[in-house]
Amino acid sequence: MRRSDSEPTIKAAFRDGPLKGRSVETAIVEGRPPSTVDAPAADGSTCRYCLEELAQSGPTAEYSFLYYV
Repeated sequence: MRRSDSEPTIKAAFRDGPLKGRSVETAIVEGRPPSTVDAPAADGSTCRYCLEELAQSGPTAEYSFLYYV
């Protein structure tokens, strides 16, 4: 997904599940990391991850696996 240069982003780091140890860049929503992130897996499926904590700081937010979409 292509993002404009002026759109703020954050790195979504996946702590567990099928994408454990990977990360993706995602747009910030209303000044916060999004509550969920959908990311493609190598097998063609899509994994949904949930923000671990509302209060996070820095350029990375931690996400936990929820389910396959």
